Amino acid sequence: MKKPKWVIEKERTRRAAREETLWLFGLHAVRAALVNPAREKLRLVATRNALERLGHEALAAARLEPEIADARRFPVPLDPGSVHQGVALEVRPLEWGSLGDVCAPQRRREDADAPRVVLLDRVSDPHNAGAILRTAAVFGARAVIAPRRHAAPESGALAKAASGALELQPYLRVPNLARAMTELKNMGYTLIGLDGAADAELEAVLAPRRAGPIGLVLGAEGPGMRALTRESCDHLARIAATGAFASLNVSNAAAVALYAAVRAPG
Repeated sequence: MKKPKWVIEKERTRRAAREETLWLFGLHAVRAALVNPAREKLRLVATRNALERLGHEALAAARLEPEIADARRFPVPLDPGSVHQGVALEVRPLEWGSLGDVCAPQRRREDADAPRVVLLDRVSDPHNAGAILRTAAVFGARAVIAPRRHAAPESGALAKAASGALELQPYLRVPNLARAMTELKNMGYTLIGLDGAADAELEAVLAPRRAGPIGLVLGAEGPGMRALTRESCDHLARIAATGAFASLNVSNAAAVALYAAVRAPG
């Protein structure tokens, strides 16, 4: 029996994902990947000084023979200007599982509070996305969710900005953000879109909902959320500002919103 076209395409996509590799660079990002048992590690290139700074424990955990490199002729295909700190690690992308696997709000043994997730609509700058992953890991978010297209992919620049958090914080790339939002709603999440022009303040929207699952939705700097993303939110809210300048970088807005969403009421 001939396989349907959609099945063939799905299998082709999975094969391509398995074959894809990326280079992580920088001491924090590489060290975190070396000690992550879920990360498939292929090649470690480092200067002697960087190897000493990585530490014996990280190198022993990776069970990977490092290639010693000259800092003046670092033999790794990184973008010009990448601050590699003398170390780079070739890896395969992480597999976190499906949206349902990661975000289903049934209380897990390690969960102390209702789950929080962050959704990013076209946040394509890897430094912003990496900073948001770092913040999400600090505040215990269940996942950071972004569309596969027009969003920052898993990359060396993102991993360096995340400063090791990429190995700990689920980063789910979904085919369609609006459909993912519908799936989260069906799981019981309340989705709150961050919009500087919204009438309601974030604290007021959060106050009666802190006991339940919450998703914070942020759009790209400048254009903000797309129309369908806005329509898929349950509420729109703004971060209250006391100064005359009321605009926050998207990663800073995510940090403020996550702090507000996880802190105890009252």
